[in-house]
Amino acid sequence: MTAAAGSAARAAGAVGRWLTAPVPLGRVAAFRTVVYLYLVVDLLLVTSSVRAHANVPGDLYQPLMVARLLPLPEPTPLLVNAIFWALIGLSLAAATGRAPRLLGVTIFLLYFQWMIIAMSYGKVDHDRVGLLVALAVLPTVGRARHGDPTRSEPAGWALRMTQIAVIATYFLAAWAKLRLEGPDWMTSSVLAWAILRRGTEFAHLIAQVPYLLVVSQFGIVAFELLSPAVFMLRERWRLRCVGFFYLFHLSVFATITISFAPHLVAMTSFLPLEKVRPIERWRRSRAANKPQPAEAVTM
Repeated sequence: MTAAAGSAARAAGAVGRWLTAPVPLGRVAAFRTVVYLYLVVDLLLVTSSVRAHANVPGDLYQPLMVARLLPLPEPTPLLVNAIFWALIGLSLAAATGRAPRLLGVTIFLLYFQWMIIAMSYGKVDHDRVGLLVALAVLPTVGRARHGDPTRSEPAGWALRMTQIAVIATYFLAAWAKLRLEGPDWMTSSVLAWAILRRGTEFAHLIAQVPYLLVVSQFGIVAFELLSPAVFMLRERWRLRCVGFFYLFHLSVFATITISFAPHLVAMTSFLPLEKVRPIERWRRSRAANKPQPAEAVTM
């Protein structure tokens, strides 16, 4: 083996170990519950308007390329409502950890179709990439119990794939800005336009600060381009960086009321969710507060 081939093999091995770095099964179990419970919220509140697509004229349906390549059926009232109710029931069942492979694959396929229906009428959101990847990889893990400290490479791979999708959403958003608009995006009035269209009182207040919006646009592009650096940080600083990501989205919501909710759910793949066990804490609290039996009185 040549030196170059040996170096390539070592590099491939290092990448493979990074992609499959083991994590506790309890972490992926908690992540699975968060993801599937969010789907119920998403269907009932966030994308509930998608059900209305079943009643619009068929010529308004302009399927995305992936829908044309497969091909996927055109939305009908029966299809849309069947997917809606099936996803709610299956997601609630999957959140408990039951039949993770069967339910997981079924939910991914149904939600993928739901997203095709949602995005084939002129508007495509980029905040669902991480969530879709999470739904695709979670079934590969198999059974995982809450609180299980056993470290698993399949669990690590599933979370890593989700993390990569989350960060790619940021980086590719910056790439799209620079590819389509060039550096002029950073000095444009895009934030001013967004504030005029859907800004809050807080947004209108800060918009009065000279040059703040332009500086913010430079900061957004820099943040998105540098986001992959999160993988180079030690765990403590990585968690702080993820906390900054959440604060960034909080500021976006506080100013122009865009939530990126599915992206934020997928981003919990970075967090040590196995440490958050509300049911167990509730049981311990209940046991601690339970009245103790009175001691027997001796005669």
